[in-house]
Amino acid sequence: MIVGALIALLAVMIVLSAVKIVPQARARNVERLGRFQRTLQPGLNVVIPFIDRVHPAIDLREQVVSFQPQPVITEDNLVVEIDTVLYFQVTDPRAAFYEIASYLQGVEQLTVTTLRNVVGSMDLERTLTSRDTINSQLRGVLDDATGRWGLRVNRVEIKAIDPPQTIKDAMQKQMRAERDKRAAILTAEGQRQSQILTAEGDKQAAVLRAEGERASEILRAEGQSRAIDQVFQAVHRNDPDPKLLAYQYLQMLPQLAQGPGNTFWVIPSEVTSALEGVSRAFTEALPKIAPTGDTTTTTTDKAAAKASDEAARAAEAAAEAVADAETAGRVLNERTSRV
Repeated sequence: MIVGALIALLAVMIVLSAVKIVPQARARNVERLGRFQRTLQPGLNVVIPFIDRVHPAIDLREQVVSFQPQPVITEDNLVVEIDTVLYFQVTDPRAAFYEIASYLQGVEQLTVTTLRNVVGSMDLERTLTSRDTINSQLRGVLDDATGRWGLRVNRVEIKAIDPPQTIKDAMQKQMRAERDKRAAILTAEGQRQSQILTAEGDKQAAVLRAEGERASEILRAEGQSRAIDQVFQAVHRNDPDPKLLAYQYLQMLPQLAQGPGNTFWVIPSEVTSALEGVSRAFTEALPKIAPTGDTTTTTTDKAAAKASDEAARAAEAAAEAVADAETAGRVLNERTSRV
């Protein structure tokens, strides 16, 4: 019974070891008596126990490998740290297992050496701005070199390029200077536009103000012209004699002396002539008075006598006005000479 149980258990173990299940997107290499026999495909596979050796499964999916940052020297002798990411896929499990001992290590070292060759022919500025060029060159070289290993490189991406700290500080200063320059230029442009707009506004305001003043002066001149014309026409239409003009001149003299700022007033010679003309006008207008002894004086003679009296009083008033004007002129002249 015990022997039968052991034989049954051994048979089960042999059957289980002969059956191999391979997951999807995996592959396993089989060696028979030390030589490559075949590659197991996904699904149920049967091998010969104790004769066939089945190696671990190889992943056939696309793999992503991120390598450690590697120091690379640029053309201008600057050391930069470059971090790369590699996307590849195993297309031939047999070659990936037998052509190279560790295809991951081989891909990493090949990426580093290729990266140094590509970046070594570029300066720092071109390296920082030519990531697409570096990626395409790396992918071409790696795809050709890893083809015999049963690998296909799909993409190579540069994750980071870190220049030295001193270069970073210099780049930050340069960027700050560029930003300050652009800000200063924009500020100057804004000030220039503001000054231009302000000057245009002042110009338009000055033009409008000048046009308004011109129109005002024109209207004022037209009004004065019309007033003078009307006065001139009225004077010529009424035909005044010199006596009336002399009287009007006397009426304007007090107005000339008015005002708190008038400290000096000269009595022109025309004042005396005007007053004498007025006095002479009233004197010449006096009628002849009849003798008082005539008892046959008519009503007309009485009226003439009354008019003569009034004219005499007017002449006396005019003479007094002349004297007052002369006295006022002398007083004002004396005060002015003291000042």
